[in-house]
Formats: sequence, C-alpha cells, structure tokens
Amino acid sequence: MRCRPPAMPTTQVDDDKLRVIRWDFEPGAETGFHRHGWLYVVVPVTDGTLHIEFPDGSTTSAELKAGVAYHRPAGVEHNVVNGGAAPLSFVETEVKAFPG
Repeated sequence: MRCRPPAMPTTQVDDDKLRVIRWDFEPGAETGFHRHGWLYVVVPVTDGTLHIEFPDGSTTSAELKAGVAYHRPAGVEHNVVNGGAAPLSFVETEVKAFPG
C-alpha cells in the first residue's frame, strides 16, 4: 500500500450552484480516490504534472500550465497525484446547477 501525503483542499465557495475548491499539493501528494457529481472546470495556479489513477490500475498524465483551464464531465472515479518535484496548485469549480 502506498503512503502519500494528502493534497490540501480549501473551500472558497459552496452554495446551491457552485463548489469552488483550491487544491494545494506538495510533491507526491494525492487527493485520494473520488468521483465528481457535477461537471467541473480546473484552472491551474502553477505549472506542473498530474498523474491520474483509476480504480482498474490504469493511469494517465497531464501537463498543467498556469491559467490554462480545462473541464471534465461528472462521474469518473479517479485519484489525482502531483507527479512533479515542485508544489502544485489548482482551483476546481464544480457546476451544481445551471441558470434558468
């Protein structure tokens, strides 16, 4: 079993429409396996490398560039790990409800 430090979440907004969390990762830190219930957008605060692990043991990597956003659909279980040698941070916004 791996023993990694936890990534540190800081909730900035959590209301009926949005959840915004800043995630700060030391090198090697992880979120732990989780599943998003809503569409989400990630905006990196720093450059870095993420390793994404899936329950079936498969992995993928992503290079983050500060300020360059990406989005993902709800529902995929995954664990996010800082794969770089420097601290890494991003802000994640989950969209709970759309206006209208």
